[in-house]
Amino acid sequence: QVELVESGGGLVRAGESLTLSCAHSGRGKSDYTIGWFRQAPGKEREFVGGTQRNTGSTWYADFVKGRFAISRDNAKNMVYLKLIDLQPEDTAVYYCAASYSWNYPERGPEYTYWGQGAQVTVSS
Repeated sequence: QVELVESGGGLVRAGESLTLSCAHSGRGKSDYTIGWFRQAPGKEREFVGGTQRNTGSTWYADFVKGRFAISRDNAKNMVYLKLIDLQPEDTAVYYCAASYSWNYPERGPEYTYWGQGAQVTVSS
């Protein structure tokens, strides 16, 4: 069982930055992968990026193109998603999720536990 809580969403203007936080806590094994996803209105959920605790590996979806950055503080059980140069098309609910897959999971069904989501709205 892994519990995840996102925070840090909000309304920003195009070109601004925002950092989302994901507080995660698990019973038992703690070496799960944390992934970030987003879902825009009327669109399917899409993978943004992921990070693995034990290896320190971090990877991103192709569309990120260096604008987003994932970091983690293992001592605090926190994972962060920094969103840079936000654009209106980045408007979405952003979710963090946990997976016990070590194979760099990028599909939603590979993640078992999900947070409630954080709304990010970017105005033009």
